[in-house]
Amino acid sequence: MAHDHDHGHGHGHHDGAKRHNLLGPEADDIAECPVMKGSMVVKAEAEASGLVRDHAGQRYWLCCAACGPLFDADPARYTTVA
Repeated sequence: MAHDHDHGHGHGHHDGAKRHNLLGPEADDIAECPVMKGSMVVKAEAEASGLVRDHAGQRYWLCCAACGPLFDADPARYTTVA
């Protein structure tokens, strides 16, 4: 019986050096929407869409356009920590 030792083992598939950095934003790039608690926002995307508000020297990132008027109507409600 002849044995075929070429089992097609691909050895060139180890090119994933630190690719995890490309999978998503870093923690510093993400904020929680102050209006919709629990909704996480990518800061760069919110800024590109105009979904940011500055209040009392602090920047806040909003998850959607509906949060803008709510925040604008009562920013203190969404910026104070209980």
